[in-house]
Amino acid sequence: MIEILNTLVSLDLFKVFFCCDLDKCHGLCCVEGDAGAPVTLEEVELLEEAAETPAVWDTLPRQAQAQIEAEGVVYPDRDGELVTQIINGKDCVFARHGRLDGIAHPCTHCAIDAAYRQGRFHWPKPISCALYPVRLSNVGGMVAVNVHHWDICQPARDLGRQLQIPVYQFLKQPLIRRFGQAWWDECHLAAQELKKAGYI
Repeated sequence: MIEILNTLVSLDLFKVFFCCDLDKCHGLCCVEGDAGAPVTLEEVELLEEAAETPAVWDTLPRQAQAQIEAEGVVYPDRDGELVTQIINGKDCVFARHGRLDGIAHPCTHCAIDAAYRQGRFHWPKPISCALYPVRLSNVGGMVAVNVHHWDICQPARDLGRQLQIPVYQFLKQPLIRRFGQAWWDECHLAAQELKKAGYI
């Protein structure tokens, strides 16, 4: 790992290639796993607002609506961290199914993000979702920036390798949203220096 502006960054951010391929994975990251997406306290209010917005609410499956009405938009996981509410033991309540512009086949995608892209809601989605496959954790008072490897994302790694897009470039906007432009600029500079030195 290397240190960038008070964060610890895994070299996988520069070495792993990644580019979501929804035509092949069909958005499984929204409906697989054993817990919802991690959220911050500040994001809970935004999720509640999204659930009250017709552009989001009206597109959710009835089962997801019922879960939100009964249990709210988040719950604490087994580690006590707040995560989005789920149904069927795995599906995020904000996941919806259908077509997206530019995608050949129907896929699972975020109802909040879809409304945002249509200009019908002011916030895209939780930062943990936007950053995937990057996962953040705290190490000795610093934020550690790691790349999570999940078998369902193999199509994304294959397409990323084909297009030669490393994770930090694929996630440029979410990383800037989380850490700021100066941080990403330092990341880009580090990538160039690591390449020159033969580390990536």
